[in-house]
Amino acid sequence: MSTIATREDLRDCYPQPLERSLRKSLPALDAHMRQFISRSPFLCLGTSGSGGADVTPRGDSPGFVHVLDDRTLLIPDWPGNNRLDSLTNVVSNPNVGLLFFIPGVNETLRVNGTAEITTEPGVVERWTVNGKHPRSAMRVTVREAYLHCAKALMRSKLWEDDYRIERAELPTYAQMLKDQGVTTQTVEELQASIDESYSTRLY
Repeated sequence: MSTIATREDLRDCYPQPLERSLRKSLPALDAHMRQFISRSPFLCLGTSGSGGADVTPRGDSPGFVHVLDDRTLLIPDWPGNNRLDSLTNVVSNPNVGLLFFIPGVNETLRVNGTAEITTEPGVVERWTVNGKHPRSAMRVTVREAYLHCAKALMRSKLWEDDYRIERAELPTYAQMLKDQGVTTQTVEELQASIDESYSTRLY
């Protein structure tokens, strides 16, 4: 097997991109991108730091990511596992990549830029659920943004039922964690703790 070690070798393996693929990268959000973000309930956030790269899901009701202007986004940090992997990466390396999804739409939106973490009251209080606000928010300055074609989601049939499974076909989250040896709790105790977290600490 041959390992590609240079950009030149990599480029030689693929056709040249179409002109539109190069020109679609914009330095700021246009009206179509802003609408896409307003309709998106889910994104993947890519970061990297001294410990390596990380991708994490972020989700809430459509429009949970606020567009301040054509180069600034705000993303709330609602409760998670408190590992702070992504936030720690951003503190040491502000470069981030965002991938926005809309259920039923096979195209996606990619946004690359730099981020900072803020706890400013005027920012975190933009989101209120059951009287609660996120502890912090991520302010992203857009460097480039572009719409991504539908091929990957078409191949995966992500929004169709072809590959959809019943949840019972996999072990429960609690069972998988127990099998991995991460807790001394019984599966039942762990599942009860997880269920309680979902019901009382979603926000």
